[in-house]
Amino acid sequence: MKKLFSLLFLLGHFSVVAQPAAESYPIDSASIEQAGVPKGEVMKFTFQDSKRFPGTWREYWIYVPAQYRPDKPACVYVNQDGIQWKAPTVFDNLIHRKEMPVTIGVFVMPGKVRVVDGDPTHDRLNRSFEYDGLGEAYARFILDEILPDVEKQKTSDGRSIRLSKSGNDRAIGGSSSGAVCAFTAAWEHPEAFSRVFSAIGTYVGLRGGDRYATLIRKYEPKPIRVFLQDGTNDLNNFVGDWWKANETIDRALIFAGYEVQHVWGEGGHSGQHGTAIFPKAMRWLWKDYPKPVTNGQTKNPFLLDILLPNEGWELVGEGYSFTEGPAANEAGEVVFQDVLNGKTFKVDQTGKPVSINTDSKKAAGTAYSTSGQRYTVSSRSNAVYRYDRSEKETVVAEGLSGNDITVAKNGNLYITSPDGTDKPSTIYLIRPDGQKVVVDGGEATTGLKFANGLAFTPDQRQLYVAESASHWIWAYQVLPDGQLTHKQRYGWLHVPDTAENAWPDGLKCDSAGRVYVATRLGIQVLDQTGRVNAIIPTPTGYPSNLCFGGKNFDTLYVTCGAKVYRRKLKVRGPSPN
Repeated sequence: MKKLFSLLFLLGHFSVVAQPAAESYPIDSASIEQAGVPKGEVMKFTFQDSKRFPGTWREYWIYVPAQYRPDKPACVYVNQDGIQWKAPTVFDNLIHRKEMPVTIGVFVMPGKVRVVDGDPTHDRLNRSFEYDGLGEAYARFILDEILPDVEKQKTSDGRSIRLSKSGNDRAIGGSSSGAVCAFTAAWEHPEAFSRVFSAIGTYVGLRGGDRYATLIRKYEPKPIRVFLQDGTNDLNNFVGDWWKANETIDRALIFAGYEVQHVWGEGGHSGQHGTAIFPKAMRWLWKDYPKPVTNGQTKNPFLLDILLPNEGWELVGEGYSFTEGPAANEAGEVVFQDVLNGKTFKVDQTGKPVSINTDSKKAAGTAYSTSGQRYTVSSRSNAVYRYDRSEKETVVAEGLSGNDITVAKNGNLYITSPDGTDKPSTIYLIRPDGQKVVVDGGEATTGLKFANGLAFTPDQRQLYVAESASHWIWAYQVLPDGQLTHKQRYGWLHVPDTAENAWPDGLKCDSAGRVYVATRLGIQVLDQTGRVNAIIPTPTGYPSNLCFGGKNFDTLYVTCGAKVYRRKLKVRGPSPN
């Protein structure tokens, strides 16, 4: 029975198939124990208190180099599937030769949920779930659970273990599913892992790894350095071609401006080639240390047209209950709502937010007219309000539960009114005389699933509406009388692995017609045919809304939970609709 369990684990570990001719590679001297080289200590532990993966049990090992001293936090290398690549010996030699910094190795096995009767053949193996899926779950498991547990341990001579918290001091690696897992950890948290070793990586359609070939090209580059290895006789089965997938990942990384190195061979799905080149990979990943790994220069024309070099996100304000509804007046001054506390803030000339209104109605959606009047709508007060420059309030319309709002240059207001994610939403037109018209949903047509943000094209002939409970942006043609027609699914958005929808919320067009959508993955930017060409991640959480502001309308303001950020761009937004 134990032999059967070992075979099942091996099948999950490398998806074993018949190999071609026996593989043979030159042996790097760093993979062989050398006389006179101080030998680090390897300690074994178990971990079974995971909150991220409840019920799992696993083993892990800690390698501590002889040169380590607890007065300085050490660099870290995390490896999936336990100890591979003759890593302790390689680290002994490379650290001794000063070809890599003093580094503590953490070698983690995948979890399994053990059965109560003690028969291991009935254990639930958690490797594919933990390793193959996209999203931050495994990275958070390492950062929040395993590494803190490592720091609770001590070496046999009593040295406490202190690990650096800087991503520039951390590398992560693995083989097969462990490789795509390592890349995902760095992709999700480049501030925590900046160096990736990927051997025979599973960038195929098991649980979404095939998406990386596209996402890498669209995202603003992240500060990650990647070393890839694969062979022409790697797997080719029902979920994809490993060899071609690794080639595609390499090309995507180069296109996106990443620092990437690869070693290709003719081997199959085994760890032999990875073991042979591991010392070379470590030398390259740690080259020039402690010089930081930096963002590269993408070849994506959309990102090049949008982003200014050396201009990142700037924190405007934080500590609010929940921020929503940023909008800019004709002077480019931006206001936003602290929704739960019912306060309105304006970003003053110093760039800091100051409170201008305490609104018990707790408005969310906000928009400015060309004449400088501010309009708000809220699902709590079932009304639409107008505020003049002195913040005098006027009720514009009542009897509708609104979520977001935009104002046409002719004075028409358009308001989204979602009624949960399982019921059709309503879109209202409020004419300047106060007449309220249902232009989508209600009894008119089948409404969207949680209609949310909305925005005009620069010429105001089309209206875009976010359908939050899906991955779609819808397009409507605006008729001269304000009615909407020719409704169509328009923008296709990327969806994270951990959600069933992209949750598109606020959206705006720039003056060239590009569409910027706040989604779970960050700001997805679409061209005028509805294709996502670029993705700009935000610093924390995912954004709820956005607008263009600043003197020249060349600064993007984004609300993210309790924080507000801004970023200066090459492009400009239109003046208030």
